Amino acid sequence: MRNFWSKVLTFFISGAIAVSSVGCAPTKKEAEAGGKQETVSESVSKDTAKAGDKIKLNVWHLWTTDADANARSFNKVLEKYKEEHPNVEIELDASENEAYKTKIKTAMAANEGPDVFFSWGAGFAQPFVDAGQVLPLDEYLTPEQKENLLPSQTANITYNNKLYGLPFVSWIGILYCNQELFEQNDIKIPDTYEELLVAVEGFNSKGIVPFSVGAKDGWPLMFFQNILALRTAGAVGSNAALERKQAFNQPEFVQSAQLLSDLVQAKAFDEASLAYTYDEAKMAFLNAEVPMYYIGSWFANEVQNPETSLVKDKVVAKNFPSLANGKGNKDEFLGGAIDCFMVNNNTKHKEAAAEFAAYMAEHMAKESFLFGAGLPAWKIDTQGETIDPLVQQMVDLGNNSTGFVLAWDTKLSGEAAEKHKTLVQEVFAGSKTPQQFVDEMDTTK
Repeated sequence: MRNFWSKVLTFFISGAIAVSSVGCAPTKKEAEAGGKQETVSESVSKDTAKAGDKIKLNVWHLWTTDADANARSFNKVLEKYKEEHPNVEIELDASENEAYKTKIKTAMAANEGPDVFFSWGAGFAQPFVDAGQVLPLDEYLTPEQKENLLPSQTANITYNNKLYGLPFVSWIGILYCNQELFEQNDIKIPDTYEELLVAVEGFNSKGIVPFSVGAKDGWPLMFFQNILALRTAGAVGSNAALERKQAFNQPEFVQSAQLLSDLVQAKAFDEASLAYTYDEAKMAFLNAEVPMYYIGSWFANEVQNPETSLVKDKVVAKNFPSLANGKGNKDEFLGGAIDCFMVNNNTKHKEAAAEFAAYMAEHMAKESFLFGAGLPAWKIDTQGETIDPLVQQMVDLGNNSTGFVLAWDTKLSGEAAEKHKTLVQEVFAGSKTPQQFVDEMDTTK
């Protein structure tokens, strides 16, 4: 992992960053006659000419607001795709994060999924793959694309040695700290959990809520327990439990839930957090009302957008504080490459759909990175581009990474993922004890 991020930093120094996953030159197919190669775009055009109609692809995603860096990236790349593929009509359907999860699961279970869809790999997509609903993409990639693909970025979307998704960015969990608020209140930005508690106490004494979190949506709150488990059990221990190689009922995971409960008791969060969605909670940080916000690297774009943020150029990116005597390394991160495009195995236009997914993933790798949505999952050229300072901080953090653990709701599958988020909410609310948390995690399937 350290070698991987070292490569990223090296490309930054040289003016071109290389990171990741699958390239996206047009998919090529050997023509049967004369050994001629034709691109998917040419093939689509011929098919369309014969039929006299355009090919239509239904595409689902979860970017519902232009404030999201990936939304801006997707829309920009989509317009370029349309210009280059006039015979392909794209019909879009977008839903907010939590609603999207329910919608895509329901559609796939009923065999009514779209041609191409955004998904998370690992446990989230496992049921789709097991049911034969996702198209393996290996044979649709050109040698150039395979050369651009970094194996470290595809582990979470590879099942039975076949590639089922095309990632575009890799995310890491970031503790965003409003440096101005810390300095104004003479409080140190925390590097350790003990310093974090001191900071929480210090801001509370000033009448300032330390953290904002959209606990109503479940997953933003879950990030806290997940990163605390990474600190108590380490990446190896966390992944072993998530992969069912060992039980959750261990002291380290009980401690992770206890530490979250301790933060609640220390008044680290707004008392109304369980009523706040992700979109509502993030505004408190963007409006400079709270000093700390823990969320994914994709949030950097909104922090640095003067149209949505009052904290532009006032924020420091940190990994979550280390824990004394914990098994986790201070340079381990919550996150990884898991966001991807998948193709429905039942689509009538497999080549066109696969080519679209590859095109979007490759081009979004660069655009999403430049917009501050995450670290690119493809080799990209940034020569002549301006890298935002906050994004550069995250690249530097990633360069020192020693391990990753995915967010638990994407590492786990089906009902276990949903139950996990509910259990974290219950610990947060005080209706479940840390011991009950691990006991019930072991009963999930």
